[in-house]
Amino acid sequence: MMKDVNANFPEVQEFINKPVPVNASATERLREAVAGRVKELCVYDEKMQEAPVVHFMCDSKMRVRFLTHFYAFLFFESWEQDLFTKRFVRDHLRYADEIQCAAARVVAAIRDRARRRDPTGNSNGDFDSFHIRKGDFQYKSAWLEADQIYENSKDELQENATVFVATDHKEKPFFKTLADHCDLVFLSDFKEELKDVNTNYFGMIDQLVASRGRVFFGCFHSTFSGFIYRMRGYHSQKEKVEGWDQGVLPKSYYYSGKHEKSIYQSYGPLRTPYYSREFPISWRDIDKGIEELSAIGDDSYLIEYIAYVYTTNRSSVHKNKRSNSIELWSFLT
Repeated sequence: MMKDVNANFPEVQEFINKPVPVNASATERLREAVAGRVKELCVYDEKMQEAPVVHFMCDSKMRVRFLTHFYAFLFFESWEQDLFTKRFVRDHLRYADEIQCAAARVVAAIRDRARRRDPTGNSNGDFDSFHIRKGDFQYKSAWLEADQIYENSKDELQENATVFVATDHKEKPFFKTLADHCDLVFLSDFKEELKDVNTNYFGMIDQLVASRGRVFFGCFHSTFSGFIYRMRGYHSQKEKVEGWDQGVLPKSYYYSGKHEKSIYQSYGPLRTPYYSREFPISWRDIDKGIEELSAIGDDSYLIEYIAYVYTTNRSSVHKNKRSNSIELWSFLT
């Protein structure tokens, strides 16, 4: 398969706003997955499957490190298995119910506040959100003052709207410029909703609440912001918001105001640096084909899932030998 790809090796530009269908042939999907990246794959073969330990090398001199998203280095020949894995991560590798429920209480309280402030014009209780990273953040180019943050975001915000800010910055006077134009709220404003909640959960609750903003502005290079974008991508697929079929997030921005501000307004394949942002390949059309399984019924649906992932993982090597029908490819960058 890789030989076919290398015969006309793809570049990133080929897939800008031109995503490959999630159920396309394995060769077509692989072309997008490796575009501008690698020309050789590490195949999950029988030897690797039987190994008690699989070691992923890290070497600073070779600029090799295991710091990226799961979907950026795994490729499944079966598109069904690919989407199953992404759904499995979305639905099961998530924050615990206690954290989810605490965030839901805060979101409900913010919406109620926004609704009461404008019962006629905002009957849904919509609010906007930011993640503003300060603290020990290593990327100093993202250290903007509040007046610059507002200047870069004001065109997308509604004057005097309710805005939730997730932040590690404790000094409230810093946010005065934003507060002059918005009804600014922080997690610390919702003590009743967070009563008896472990304070170690507050960062995760910040993420969940921020992900539900009508408009969201995140911090470029922040992986904390990155996961908020991915959650917004998951929401976009469920709610079928504008651009969902292309994987774009038309109301998600970076507040840096540079060329990266509107990255999520267009579709783009994987590209470096992988770790510092998220990519629509992780959420676009993620539920494709699920209707066939869900039609079976809830219990059978779950059993089908378990059977599918078990038989695929356990018999993949033997099937590869005969028909090359199921393979798991991985690549490290």
